[in-house]
Amino acid sequence: MKLFEFKPKLVSCLKNYSKETFMADLMAGIIVGIVALPLAIAFGIASGVSPEKGIITAIIAGFIVSLLGGSKVQIGGPTGAFIVIIYGIIQQYGEAGLIVATLMAGVLLILLGVFKLGAVIKFIPYPIIVGFTSGIAVTIFTTQIADIFGLSFGDEKVPGDFIGKWLIYFRHFDTVNWWNTIVSIISIIIIAISPKFSKKIPGSLIAIVVVTVAVYLTKMYGGIDCIPTIGDRFTINSELPDAVVPTLNWEAIKNLFPVAVTIAVLGAIESLLSATVADGVIGDRHDSNTELIAQGAANIVAPLFGGIPATGAIARTMTNINNGGKTPIAGIIHAVVLLLILLFLMPFAQYIPMACLAGVLVIVSYNMSGWRVFKALLRNPKSDVTVLLITFFLTVIFDLTVAIEIGLIIACVLFMKRVMETTEISVITDEIDPNSELDIAVHEENLIIPKGVEVYEINGPYFFGIATKFEETMAQLGDRPKVRIIRMRKVPFIDSTGIHNLTTLCEMSQKEKITVILSGVNEKVHKVLEKSGFYELLGEENICPNINVALDRAKEIVE
Repeated sequence: MKLFEFKPKLVSCLKNYSKETFMADLMAGIIVGIVALPLAIAFGIASGVSPEKGIITAIIAGFIVSLLGGSKVQIGGPTGAFIVIIYGIIQQYGEAGLIVATLMAGVLLILLGVFKLGAVIKFIPYPIIVGFTSGIAVTIFTTQIADIFGLSFGDEKVPGDFIGKWLIYFRHFDTVNWWNTIVSIISIIIIAISPKFSKKIPGSLIAIVVVTVAVYLTKMYGGIDCIPTIGDRFTINSELPDAVVPTLNWEAIKNLFPVAVTIAVLGAIESLLSATVADGVIGDRHDSNTELIAQGAANIVAPLFGGIPATGAIARTMTNINNGGKTPIAGIIHAVVLLLILLFLMPFAQYIPMACLAGVLVIVSYNMSGWRVFKALLRNPKSDVTVLLITFFLTVIFDLTVAIEIGLIIACVLFMKRVMETTEISVITDEIDPNSELDIAVHEENLIIPKGVEVYEINGPYFFGIATKFEETMAQLGDRPKVRIIRMRKVPFIDSTGIHNLTTLCEMSQKEKITVILSGVNEKVHKVLEKSGFYELLGEENICPNINVALDRAKEIVE
């Protein structure tokens, strides 16, 4: 089996590429490029960088993900999920720190793909994904309050944490600019109702064009100049910057590594979720490891040009599918469209009101929140609800890095608890009914257990969480039989702690002159025990294929 396999979908798609397919990809690519424009600008500004850096990310990441990715229709670029992380990194480490963290995340994503860990990402519990996605949505909404209400903070710096933000908002709510609020509300209404009138043109673009023109006209002819625009806060550069390799030092790498892991994990989860959703719609199957390598490459190249972290974007990917995108060529065209917009139309972006972008992000946060799914999960088992709520509140109150780490730990602990609860250990001292052993009656006589023999049945995995449970069961009996038969036919696997536990049991039993017999060990467990040297202690004659042979062996010892 090969360790490294890299198979971009573009290669296989080009083998039978036709003019009809190209025309479908061309139309889809143009539409997705237009859809991506307002989102890229909004995500860039909300993340704490200039608007063109959001577009640069969408251009470079979108191009590389489509060129090298493992999905036919995946569209890569900046997403709302990264806003909170990026904003926090810039506040603490500056843009130079963001570049280093993104580069490290890119390397981690490539390693995940090279070592075929794409499938492992899918095992992250669903309540964790919903918890931190909903938490991010709440945090994004919180970051937009200042622009929605046009609040002024004077020389005070807005804190990075959730509670700190709301405290400063309440302290300065008397500075509210109601014109900003009106612009935001109108933008939200336009985005909400636009699907009823236009299926092709995105509501966010309609809102930006209509509201920007309206605000410009009110400023020119109505004298209302209190609505801040992008140009009031940023200087927009309509060009691709030169690549700059950051200065790397061990201290920065060490400090930023946990954040890089969070970016990599979040990027992997979001991109593979997006690709999986796309598979279900188009009836295809993506290559998760190739997709991760492409995402890694995108996050290595984009920051060199000032870009921010990127991943697969579900909304843009679905837009691509719904508008006829067939192959990765559509994603490449989307990147070219954004490049042309950056070079020739970007100066017009300075007139976009900040309140309008805040309205766009309010809709993004609402769609991200998945409140219906969140509400439905609250009816699930208590362990799932616990993981969901802890991950959600940690994401909102602290940050995503802490939420993912603690959420995964809690999920693992609860999983082990469930496995422990499913593993049963029973003791049989009189007779075994063969009819109760199978799904059909075999009409055989009961197997009599000789005097001085105890039969222990382990039903479930024998791992570190259950090893002591077996010892406790024997301690409760408190007797000393001549033979202990341990039935392991329903033990699917055993770990080092289980082996150690069995070894200790045999050694103690030998001191007490009690013989231990194993019955019905499956092939996988048998190999593990044999490799560990356990059978040398027990003796091959005491390893029996089934309970009949084990009872016969026990009779020999007792008699």
